[in-house]
Amino acid sequence: MYHFSPETLIKSYAIGVFPMAEHHDDERIFFVDPEQRGIIPLHPPRLNKSMRRLIRTSPYRVTVNHAFADVIDGCREITVSRPDSWINPPIRQLYLALHRLGFAHSIEVWDDQGSATDAGSGSDADAVSDGASKLVGGVFGVALAGAFFGESMFSRVSNGSKLALLHLIARLRHGGFVLLDTQFLNPHLVQFGCHEISRDTFQERLQHALTVTAHLPQDDDPQAMLDQLLEDGVL
Repeated sequence: MYHFSPETLIKSYAIGVFPMAEHHDDERIFFVDPEQRGIIPLHPPRLNKSMRRLIRTSPYRVTVNHAFADVIDGCREITVSRPDSWINPPIRQLYLALHRLGFAHSIEVWDDQGSATDAGSGSDADAVSDGASKLVGGVFGVALAGAFFGESMFSRVSNGSKLALLHLIARLRHGGFVLLDTQFLNPHLVQFGCHEISRDTFQERLQHALTVTAHLPQDDDPQAMLDQLLEDGVL
């Protein structure tokens, strides 16, 4: 079994590799450096009407860094639609350490009305509660200078993870980030403009991003940021 420090993990992101495990209960960790890398442009193609409507009419509240551990647990929970996870206990602990050090962040989606319904990736009864609110979606990742490495997201309601990702994109743009890494490409991310670039191209963009000063806004009104992106024709 290999043990890695949070400092080692930060260095791995700085050179473009990231950790994974074969299974959620496998104690071993290995590092991945794919030949093709998925990225989401921070000036993505204009969203379709249904996603623009989601932003405007969503009944859910969105926060940042209010429930980091719960978002990780939502991303690693075993469900019918996700029978396994790459986030094993050692990786979970490493991300918690990075969060305490200020490098790892989460976006949370809350149902304040208690009206969440099962979306197939978890049950409302299992949703984490924050008073009268329930955690129904989220995304987390690692920030280094002007690069954000998106790690995983989850949803317990329809469009919960979409909303979390839209709010993340808004905050990254607002905070001056220039690179949003998704590691791999999947059909869910294509609608956000996600596409693959070569390892060499990714390395060039990463090295540039590491020279950029950026911050993840935490107290700004996230809906106002989304509204501004819509008005600018970005979303």
